[in-house]
Amino acid sequence: MQSVQRRVAARDAAPAQLVHDEKVRLDGDRLVALYGELGEAGAEAVICRAIEDLATALADLQRLAVACDLAPMPGRARLLARIAEDIGMVSLSRVALDVAVCAGRGDLAALAAVLARLVRIGDRSLTAVWDLQDRD
Repeated sequence: MQSVQRRVAARDAAPAQLVHDEKVRLDGDRLVALYGELGEAGAEAVICRAIEDLATALADLQRLAVACDLAPMPGRARLLARIAEDIGMVSLSRVALDVAVCAGRGDLAALAAVLARLVRIGDRSLTAVWDLQDRD
């Protein structure tokens, strides 16, 4: 009887909800160096341009994934990683490289998961960079 009750309870249980609360890592020293080298206006211009390029690369990756066009994805993901690294977005850069690996291997399940993670990390990284700029 207990076995039947467990199966019924398991069947009636609500699906698990995953909570995505991953912290992003920024290299604050990289941002400080940009401001030191380029001044406030120059650094902000570089950061704004990089953010536009990141948004474009991310949209391209999502479009390619939907189309199942994996061939250009590793290169596009590595470009995103380089741009992110240039402005101190350490977590975003690392996850973009993971996307490149998954796409290169043709692992669609892993690619879908890591690409979703890339979008989440991208949003959080962007917020973190703007928060750092607002403090200065």
